[in-house]
Amino acid sequence: MAMNDTIYALSSGTPPSGVSVIRVSGPLTRDLLGQLVGSVPADRVASYRTIRARNKQPIDNGLVLFFPAPNSFTGEDVAELQIHGSKAVLAALFHALGETPGVRMAIEGEFSRRAFENGKLDLVEVEGLADLISAETEMQRRLAVEQSAGGISAIYDSWVERLTRARALIEAELDFPDEDDVPGSVSDTVWADIMRLRNEIGRHLDAASAGEIIRDGFKVVIAGAPNAGKSSLLNALARRDVAIVTEIAGTTRDVLQVDLDIDGYLVKLYDTAGLRVADDRVEMEGVRRARVALRDADLALLLVDMSNPVIPGDLERALPHVTVGTKKDLIKAGPDQYDLQISTATGDGLPELRQLIGRIVAERFGGLSLAIPSRQRHKDSLTKCLAALDAAIAETDASLELRTEQLRLAAEYLGRITGRVDVEQLLDVIFSEFCIGK
Repeated sequence: MAMNDTIYALSSGTPPSGVSVIRVSGPLTRDLLGQLVGSVPADRVASYRTIRARNKQPIDNGLVLFFPAPNSFTGEDVAELQIHGSKAVLAALFHALGETPGVRMAIEGEFSRRAFENGKLDLVEVEGLADLISAETEMQRRLAVEQSAGGISAIYDSWVERLTRARALIEAELDFPDEDDVPGSVSDTVWADIMRLRNEIGRHLDAASAGEIIRDGFKVVIAGAPNAGKSSLLNALARRDVAIVTEIAGTTRDVLQVDLDIDGYLVKLYDTAGLRVADDRVEMEGVRRARVALRDADLALLLVDMSNPVIPGDLERALPHVTVGTKKDLIKAGPDQYDLQISTATGDGLPELRQLIGRIVAERFGGLSLAIPSRQRHKDSLTKCLAALDAAIAETDASLELRTEQLRLAAEYLGRITGRVDVEQLLDVIFSEFCIGK
């Protein structure tokens, strides 16, 4: 599979649809347009054309656009054909494209990979584009836009520039110690700035958990004794029957999960088995999984049946939690020890519970810039960068050459995030996340 092949793919949704967009990229794009529509349209101007097969039989009528290299998404000659989205039309067009030597169907992420290799996008922007395509909530969209637009890459590039300047000053002092235009005190001019940079990167890394939560979801676990109303609450908040609800204690044996969009944030809501000492092996496993889910939760909803208040004695309350009194419709007046009282039968208190969850999530991210890392590989490289900076700062008795090497390593770890250095082994993994037409 040659990277200089001309590639094509459906870049819009699955047919049938009103309109389908087919993207073509590569050195044969101009020739293909000549074969399909008679001539190459004016650059970046939509032209209404009849698209024909090699036997001159019409395939469809539609809009055709041409983006010449290097001013295109991939940096190559690119064409887009906007035609009717029927399976038959697409099949005929793909047959016409595929029978041309040197032209083939693109693989997952190949358009974006060519954009990366031609310097149109860096890896953070590529990942942001993938996240933007799959974004389901407003905050996911905003985080993805920040990354795909290059905001976070600009921060990393500025840090690399500061490290490069620091290394240049140190090497200048080593090579030209008697020159008047070289600063005389490396400690004053370099290491103070390196300490400030180290603190900036540390604060940036501290925000990584927030970025992962926005991207992957805020985990809310519903916990409590059997028959506390956990499954009923899951169904009520999801507005559909996700969990089986019965009066039999221990009905829920596994962890059930639904995704909610609350105030623009992705909230992953988990229903768990009732916490109690169980004799049944299956229920015992369910209780174990419930405790694992609680351990990994960002927030726990501790449900207590107010008509029969039972609170598991070994329930871990160290994590952030909200105590919710349930079955409000079965009692005259609930006690005051609950943060909130609800009834899934009448819906009383459910809007307030959604608002409370939304407020807790918003407070967690209040005032936070979205120029933050959101993937584990970002965290790993930033952690290694910090370790290198710490070593350079702490090793005051080491030679300047050794300390400068630590600064070089720190810059290299930052470069790995954006794809500036040594990332070949990551490319297949990153671009495989894309759909075929991107």
